[in-house]
Amino acid sequence: MDNSVWIAMGIVALGTYFMRLLPTMWMIRRLSRNSGKQGLDNVPIWLTVLGPAMIAAMLGVSLIPAEPSPVSWFATAAGSVVTLLTWLRTRSLGVPVGVGVACFGLIVYAFG
Repeated sequence: MDNSVWIAMGIVALGTYFMRLLPTMWMIRRLSRNSGKQGLDNVPIWLTVLGPAMIAAMLGVSLIPAEPSPVSWFATAAGSVVTLLTWLRTRSLGVPVGVGVACFGLIVYAFG
C-alpha cells in the first residue's frame, strides 16, 4: 500500500477525532463558567443543530453512487430499503448497516 493512503487515513482519523473533541472541550469550559444555568440552557442552539446536520450531510453523500449507472442506483436503492427493513426488525445499529452493504455489494457484483 502506498504511503499516501496511510497519510490520508491519518488525516481523516484526526479530523474525525477533532470534530468530536473540540465541541466537547468547548462545552466543558462553557459549563464550568456558567454554573448558574442548568442542562440544555447552557447549550447554544447552533451546537444542537450541528450534529444532526452533519449526519444528514454524510447520509446524502453516501447515497450518491461513485459511478452513476442504472445498476449502482438500483443497488443503492435496494441497499437502503434492506437497511431500513432490517433496522425496523432488529432496532440495532450494526446489523442493518452490514446487511445493507452486503445487499449493495451482491447486486453490484451480480449485475455490474
